[in-house]
Amino acid sequence: MAKIGVILSGCGVYDGSEIHEAVLTLLALDRAGAEIICMAPDMDQYHVINHITQEVTKEKRNVLVESARIARGEITDIKGIEASDIDGLILPGGAGAAKNLSDFAFKGPDASVHPEVKRLLNEMIKAGKPIGAICIAPATLTKGLSNINPEVTIGNDKATASAIEAMGGRHKVCEVDMIHVDIKNRIVTTPAYMLAPGIKEVAEGIRKLVEKVIELAEK
Repeated sequence: MAKIGVILSGCGVYDGSEIHEAVLTLLALDRAGAEIICMAPDMDQYHVINHITQEVTKEKRNVLVESARIARGEITDIKGIEASDIDGLILPGGAGAAKNLSDFAFKGPDASVHPEVKRLLNEMIKAGKPIGAICIAPATLTKGLSNINPEVTIGNDKATASAIEAMGGRHKVCEVDMIHVDIKNRIVTTPAYMLAPGIKEVAEGIRKLVEKVIELAEK
């Protein structure tokens, strides 16, 4: 049974993990028989957004605590996880992937990645273990792994693709229900809500990503 880590970034598309993407990832992993280890950094969110008005509020929320809502309480501080603990790693999207796991949403190519996220990404690559990234998460992944020039997709958004190229990545255009595989680096990406007209298309791309990550993890 493959043991797959899932890095969450809060709870909500505008300031944390995209909930559909996160749950679809967990569902696909469970259906495939994988053991799931949810994790998140123990830190304050960059900000909290009212998901009805999309306005920033004065609230303060913790990324680990908010992520626990999706994980039904079964979650670990990322600093306690090493590459040796898991066989593969997946990062769902949502603005939190670019606001909390990194600051790509605000700084673009000049972004920095949360140190524990960057550490684990690099440990996984060094160990030859697969990584999946969904929606906007490939931008954070690219910055964290810019030294290996990862090949990723976020769909076809020209501005984001250009930023990925500026960070040392190689962007590939991809349809919403498809995946792109960086064979050399064992990285799998899918556009999800960067492109999707609906949840069913997102689900198909995520299913394929999960299946590929598990396949690579078991080789």
